[in-house]
Amino acid sequence: MCPHQPHCPASDGPDRDAARTVATHPEQGWSLLCNGIVIFEDTGELLPDGEVVAPHRPTDLGVGAVA
Repeated sequence: MCPHQPHCPASDGPDRDAARTVATHPEQGWSLLCNGIVIFEDTGELLPDGEVVAPHRPTDLGVGAVA
């Protein structure tokens, strides 16, 4: 659990990405959040239980694509 106040959101919560960053490696494209989540610059995530969350950039939705 977080040593600071207020505590970071849980890794299984809808606001999990709002946790504080405790380590960042921009040269490698990832950061570790206080709740144990590894987030990647492409918006993918690796959760503490090993679950992978696919990248979910707004541009991946195909909105405004030019044909």
